[in-house]
Amino acid sequence: MDRFEYRDGRLFCEDASAEALAERFGTPAYVYSRDTLLGHYDRFVEAFAELDPLICYSIKSCQNLHICRLLAERGSGFDVVSGGELFRALRAGGDPKRIVYAGVGKSDREIREALDADIGWFNVESESEADTLAEIAARRGVVARAALRVNPDVDPHTHEYTTTGRKETKFGVDHERARQTFARHRASPGLRLCGIHLHIGSPVNSVEPYQAALRRGVELTRQLRADGAQIDMIDVGGGFGAHYAGSEAPAAAEYARAITPLLRGQGLRVILEPGRSIAANAAVLLTRVVHVKRSGSKRFVVVDASMNELLRPALYGAYHFIWPAHAGQRVPAARGAEQPFDDLVPCDVVGPVCESGDFLAKGRALPPVERGDLLAIFTAGAYAMTMASQYNSRPRAPEILVQGDQARLIRRRETYDDLIAPEVDL
Repeated sequence: MDRFEYRDGRLFCEDASAEALAERFGTPAYVYSRDTLLGHYDRFVEAFAELDPLICYSIKSCQNLHICRLLAERGSGFDVVSGGELFRALRAGGDPKRIVYAGVGKSDREIREALDADIGWFNVESESEADTLAEIAARRGVVARAALRVNPDVDPHTHEYTTTGRKETKFGVDHERARQTFARHRASPGLRLCGIHLHIGSPVNSVEPYQAALRRGVELTRQLRADGAQIDMIDVGGGFGAHYAGSEAPAAAEYARAITPLLRGQGLRVILEPGRSIAANAAVLLTRVVHVKRSGSKRFVVVDASMNELLRPALYGAYHFIWPAHAGQRVPAARGAEQPFDDLVPCDVVGPVCESGDFLAKGRALPPVERGDLLAIFTAGAYAMTMASQYNSRPRAPEILVQGDQARLIRRRETYDDLIAPEVDL
């Protein structure tokens, strides 16, 4: 279970009080539960044990070195999409042979860095990238192992900005070009195309899109092998869901029951790239109420967190459950469920950034709150700090990792000097 719970009306992360953490570290602040993070990873390992997959944690979801190091020590590989993420993976102790490098626009420099690190696989996103990778690797006297990202043309029924498996997206190639690309590089001295990559989007809260994509992927694998390609790997990608509103995401075991039969006996090394499903529910964002105001018929709760700390509501219209850290008798029965409390009023929870799009929730039913009250924004472990910005010259928030009743700072709060450091002394 996720290790965030109310005890006598007060929110705890594992055995640490949210109120005490806010007093110690200030707000806004991201608070992570170590047990939750590792527990989510362990459930994927257990659920997919029959396939013995390489699980590559997706760094883009939550990139803190301390988080990545915990997962590397647990046995995780890494899915990276930039030279910076490769740098992080290696600094966190990641085994280069357990790193998969995706990304639609890898620069020549990034390709050279990955080749020098001797990573396990590239996920090639285009015919042009395959040509470039083959050329650079040959010049360096090495052979790059790669999977070709193929669009299975499957609709994952998620937000249009996070749908990646349709033909019309910028990612990957269609089936027809896939066979041509494999044929073109069958004899390339610098490139061994040995797998396919099928990431379809995120978050995918049903198993059917994975089944549809894999059926097409397995059939393509048969065709490629018949063409003479030596295919020994399939990367299922990630995109597995997390609980934002309630219990909308399938469990790891449910995904596994749908996926495993399709890959059983295919002679393929299986790679999975979970990120959100490991990190999202492993953190909350703590924020204090700065003001409560009315404008026309609307009630606004102005807090010290903003789109700087949590961009998803402004970017995707995403839902994050929000509730007071000291809830008294109004303890929610379940995240996102309609609460049976008579005094709830609809509010827009907004931040201090000078944009109308700076909101964390709209029309949200909350108990009465006042200046100084502490709120918790749940499911803030993925695509929160990793997408944070310094817009309006606001220093980025700290990250705190909790184990039991102990808490340690894993990223300090930025200062005003940090804001201008890259601009001075040039």
